[in-house]
Formats: sequence, structure tokens, C-alpha cells
Amino acid sequence: MGATEHVKKKRESEEERREENKEDGKGAVEEEREGEKEELQKGQVGAFVEDRNEDQRDHFHVSMLRTLNPTNPLRIVINGGTRVATPSPSQSSRFQTPPPPRSTPTPQQSVTTLNSRRFTNKITLLLYLVHKVAAIALVGFLIFKGIQGLIDGSNPAKGKEERVLKYFLPQVEAASLLSITLAFAWQKALREWPQIMVYFILWCTFFMSLSAGILLICFQKPATDGVGVCFIAFAIGNGLYACWVSQRVGFCFKVLLKALEPVDKFPDLNQPAYWMLGSGFLWMSLWILAVVGALNFYYPPLVIIALVLSLAWTTEVMRNVVNLTVSRVIALYYLRGMQSNTQFCFQRALTRNLGSACLGSLFVPAIEALRIVARGLNLLEGEDEFMFSCAHCCLNVMQSIFRYGNGWAYVQIAAYGKGFVKASQDTWALFEREEIVPIVDSDMTSAICFLTGVCSGSICVIVVAAWTATVHEPFTATISLLAFFVGYLMTRIAMALPHACVSCYYVCYAENPENRLFDKTIKERLEMIKTGRDAVMPTPRVPRRFTR
Repeated sequence: MGATEHVKKKRESEEERREENKEDGKGAVEEEREGEKEELQKGQVGAFVEDRNEDQRDHFHVSMLRTLNPTNPLRIVINGGTRVATPSPSQSSRFQTPPPPRSTPTPQQSVTTLNSRRFTNKITLLLYLVHKVAAIALVGFLIFKGIQGLIDGSNPAKGKEERVLKYFLPQVEAASLLSITLAFAWQKALREWPQIMVYFILWCTFFMSLSAGILLICFQKPATDGVGVCFIAFAIGNGLYACWVSQRVGFCFKVLLKALEPVDKFPDLNQPAYWMLGSGFLWMSLWILAVVGALNFYYPPLVIIALVLSLAWTTEVMRNVVNLTVSRVIALYYLRGMQSNTQFCFQRALTRNLGSACLGSLFVPAIEALRIVARGLNLLEGEDEFMFSCAHCCLNVMQSIFRYGNGWAYVQIAAYGKGFVKASQDTWALFEREEIVPIVDSDMTSAICFLTGVCSGSICVIVVAAWTATVHEPFTATISLLAFFVGYLMTRIAMALPHACVSCYYVCYAENPENRLFDKTIKERLEMIKTGRDAVMPTPRVPRRFTR
């Protein structure tokens, strides 16, 4: 019995010892877990430990380390269920550097920005829409006054209105149709034979403007003599310009040839020009009737001047709508290799980007005129301090204007939906970054498109002046000016397509010179300029003697 009780007591003491060890082990585990929890909290990792077995505790470490802050250096890597050992939170917290302050990333153009839905230059868009509503109301009212004057037999202006309808309206309508025909002829010929057409446009404009001036002087009327002298003066300047830029013609047709290559991939790219020219012809027909009605209203000269300014702005907006449409199609092709829908781009230009077209239509023609003036003033050599001071002033203005408003901006307006001023600044910054400002500054495309408009206008003057002189000679000078105006505006609308293609070529090259769609034309030209093997005639800048 004594031995049995002794064994029993020994077993009970061993069981008590085991239970104490278990409790000590559980306490140690709990203390260890509490210490780990405090260390994890120091390392910005919070967790609640629910399970006490070893496997679940390891699973806890894995799951919590996955949710670490991205700036925390602790990482866990799971490859096929294999856990890679990482430092404990306590070790990492000792050597962990504070996370760097968060900074706002620099915004960059991305694919999403190519479909911007915001309207650009809303104030200018609102101003243009108000102007257009007022112009439509004025034209409608003046047409009503014209019809009223024709019906009223006692109206003293009835005879004058009848003469205008008989000897004025047919010539202007003929000039509109002739200019539309010439516009597409110029565009087609320039796309097919750029090398020949650059020379042809330069010298054809010279001969046509000279011929128009001589024809008007031959009528021997004071009004026609004054208009004829203006045409002859322009012809002389055109001839001097053709001689001055003869060294740049070769590069000009190379760029035209390369820039017009994508046009064949979009068979409907000319449709916006068709729509704009058709709308322009209809609006011009109503506009002529409004001019007739203005003769039966108060202050006819002022009303006619207002109608002329409204027509100029409207047709310029039409041209820039075509420019924006073509620019978006071609720019997306260069930048993303996309085959864009021309109709969608046309709708976008008529809605979301119309404000920029309206703003550019007000400023870009003035900028181009100032550019011509600056070039002319820079060519004046001598000791005349007054002339040099004028050149200094004009060139300073040109520097500012070209940075905040230029015709190259339409590419980024169409592609990214930027405002006119922002697009102008960003585009010029791209040119400066790629060091192609001398090439862009001496580009002839804008001048070629301008001269095609002048040539079409001169042809219209020759046809209309000869016609009017045989039926009603007193109207010759007035109809000649109006025919030139109509011919120029209509032709510029159609020539927006090649102009936009060349603009896209330069701007998209500046954005990504390594694009496989671009060859070495610009790079070779830039290298020749840098090495002095090729001379360029850039837009004149302020001479060094004025900047000291």
C-alpha cells in the first residue's frame, strides 16, 4: 500500500508540474505576442491576435505584412506558397528611415487627355455666338428692308437697289463660285506636285496681281486707279519675296511632300472643307442681299463696314474649324497611330474647340500681318534712328505675341483640348526644347497658302472687273475689291488642309522626334543650320545692339 500511494503521489506531482509548464509556456507565448504587438504598433502595423497556435501565428505575420504601408521597407514575398524570410518589425523599425514627403506628380499628357470634354475659351465662344445671332438678325432685317424698298414705288433708293441687284449681285456670285473652283484646284495641285506648285504659286501670284493692277489702271477712273496701284505695289513686294526665299523652296516642298503623305489614308478628310465652303457660299449670298438692303437704311457706309468685318470673322472661323478637324485627325495618327473618324473630329471642332477657333481667328491674322511688317522693317538698313526704334518696338511686340498666340497652337488645341494661349505657349516651348525654332520661324507654308488666296482673288478681280466695265462701269472699283475679298477668303478655307498637315508635322515631331513616321528631313536641316552650311531667314528678332 505504501508503495502504491508513493507512485500515485509521484504521478500527481508530475502532472502538476506539466500543467505549470504549460501555463508558464502559455504565459511566455502571450508575453512574446504582447511584445511583438507593441513592436508592430511602433512600426505602424496594427493587428489583433486571435489564434494561439504556432501555424495561425505565422499566418497572422504573413497577412499583416501584406498590408504594410508602401513606404515601409518591410516586404513579404510569396512564390508558390513559399515564404521568404524578412526582418522582424522591431529590427526594421530600428533602421527604418522616415518616409519622404508626398509631392504632387507633374501632370503629363496621356491617352485620356486626347478626349477632353471641356469647352475651350468659353468667353470668346460666347462672344462669337452673340455676334453671330446679331449678324443673322441684322442680315435678315436688311434683306427685309431691301425687299421693302423694291416694292415701295415712292422710295428714292429703289432705282439704286435695282441697279445693284442687276449689276452687282451676279458678279459677286460668280466670284464666289470661281474662287471655290480655284481653291480646290490649288489644293489638288499642291498635293500632287508640291515641288512645281511652290514655284508656280510664288510667280503666278506676282503676274496675276500685276495684271489685275494694270487692268484697273487702264479704266482711267480715280477709284480704279487707286485700287490698281495697290495691286501693283503688292506685286512688286511679292516678286521681291519670291527672290528672297528662293533658297528655302527646296526644303519647303520636301516638308510638304512628307506632311501630306497621311492624307491618302483618310479619304473623307476634305469633307469639312466642302461643308464650310458650301455654308460660306450660302452665307455670302445672303450677305450680298443684306448689302443691297443697307442702301435703304440709315448710315449705309457704317452698316456695310460692320457687315464686312462680320464676314471676315465668320469665314476665318470656318477656315480654323477645318484646320482643327484636319489637325486632330493627323495629330492622332502621328502621336498614337490612330485612324480617327473625320466626322467625329469635325463635330468636336464645331463644339468643344470652337472657342479657340474664334479666338485664334481674331489674333492670328493680326500676328501674321505684324510678322510681315517686322520682316520689312528689319530689311531697312541705314542710320535712321526713328526707323530702328520702330523696328525695335515691333520686334519686341512680336516676341511676346508669338509666345502667347501663334498659328501652331491649333495642333495642341485639337489633340489635347487646350486653350488657345496655353496651347501657344506649350507649342513654342516644344520648339525651343528641340531647337527647331529657326526652322519653324522660316517656314513658307503659311506664306504659300496666303499667296494662293491672293492669286485667286486677283483672278476674280480680272474676270469681274472686265465684266462690270462692259455692263456698268461705275461699279468696277467696288466690285473689284469685293471680288478680291471673296476670292481670298474662299480659297483660304480650302487651303487649311495642307496648312494643318504641315503644322502637325512640325508640332508632332517636336513632341516625339524619335517617332518612326518621321524621317531625317528636319534633323538634317537643323544640322546644316548649326554647321553654317545653310542660311535661313527667320522672323526678325531684336538686334543685339538694342538688348545691351
